[in-house]
Amino acid sequence: MPYTDPLEPMLERAEALRHQIARRLVEESGVAPPPSLSADQLAAADEAIAAWTEQGEEEQDQRAFRPIGPLQELLAEHREMIERIVELQDRRLS
Repeated sequence: MPYTDPLEPMLERAEALRHQIARRLVEESGVAPPPSLSADQLAAADEAIAAWTEQGEEEQDQRAFRPIGPLQELLAEHREMIERIVELQDRRLS
């Protein structure tokens, strides 16, 4: 059985989530998502991801009593995936 790096599927999932976030942003703007995303749409996803990362943990807590929408769920999943990637990379360095 060939060796597969456990990091590769995690990186692929993070990138797939980035694209899902970009598509969700397009949908929420009231426009039908295009077949392929533009650089501007991906940049908007990157900005949303950065903003989500900078927010306080209380605002992002999915156990809070307020419902979160589909975009926030994608952002939270992306953040969790990035945290897992960083953790794996840190373990490899130590």
